[in-house]
Amino acid sequence: MIDLTDYLYNKIEPIIESWDEEGIYALSFLVHTNEGSENIPTFAISYNTEEDCEYSSQLSEQRWNYAFWRQDENEIIGDEESTTILLQWYKENGIKDIGYEDETLMYDDDYNYIGKGPNGFYERLQIVSNVAKRLHGNKVISNTFKREIPIIIHDLEYSWFSEEATKNGNPNGIADIFLEALRQGFPE
Repeated sequence: MIDLTDYLYNKIEPIIESWDEEGIYALSFLVHTNEGSENIPTFAISYNTEEDCEYSSQLSEQRWNYAFWRQDENEIIGDEESTTILLQWYKENGIKDIGYEDETLMYDDDYNYIGKGPNGFYERLQIVSNVAKRLHGNKVISNTFKREIPIIIHDLEYSWFSEEATKNGNPNGIADIFLEALRQGFPE
C-alpha cells in the first residue's frame, strides 16, 4: 500500500530545508482541484516574506491571503508520477468519483455549506495536515527558519475544512494569528 504521508513528506522536506530567504514568516500548502482542467488534483508549496507583504499588520489580507503572495510554487502533486501515486492511493482507500461533489450533501436545511469539497479533497487535506504536523514535530520548520512559523493549508477559497486542516497541522497555536485573521475576514 502507498503511504501518501511518507511520500509527500519526503518530497517536501528537502525543498523546505533549501529555503533560506530572509524574513520568511509563513508557508503555503495549496491543495487544489483544477475543476476547469480535467479535474486534476494538485498540491504545491511556497512561502511569503515580510518584504513581500511590505511588513503589513498582523491581521491584514496582504499578509495572509494567498492571492497577495508571490506564488512562486514548488509542485508536489501535479506531474504524471505524483498524480498516479495519488490516484492509486485513492483507489486503495476506496475513494471513488474523484472530483465529483454530490449537490444533495453540500448544504444543510438553512443553506449553509456543509460539504467537504469534491470527492477525495477532504481526505487529501487530512494527509497534507499530517505532513505539516510531522514537519513541525521533526523540527524541520524550527531548524530551517530558526523559529516556528505557520504552515497555511488552504484551497483558493479558505473553506472550513482547510481552516480545520491548518489548525490540526500547526500544533501549539502556531497558526493562531492566521486563523484569527481568517475568522475576522482579514479585517486590516
